Amino acid sequence: MSQVTLREGESFDSLLKRFGRKVQQEGVLSEARRREHFEKPSIKRKRKAAAKRRKSSRTSSDTRR
Repeated sequence: MSQVTLREGESFDSLLKRFGRKVQQEGVLSEARRREHFEKPSIKRKRKAAAKRRKSSRTSSDTRR
């Protein structure tokens, strides 16, 4: 669970902004969206394979430069 503490003299807006950044960094919202609906194992494997292909193509193109 993400948690931020109010600093002395800090406004609510800046506190909310810090909380939003922390939630984004920890991946809480993306995890919640991913778990929102059941995903069949075959679709999960396809999604992971596609992510692996994207990642490997990015790293191989970076080494070519």
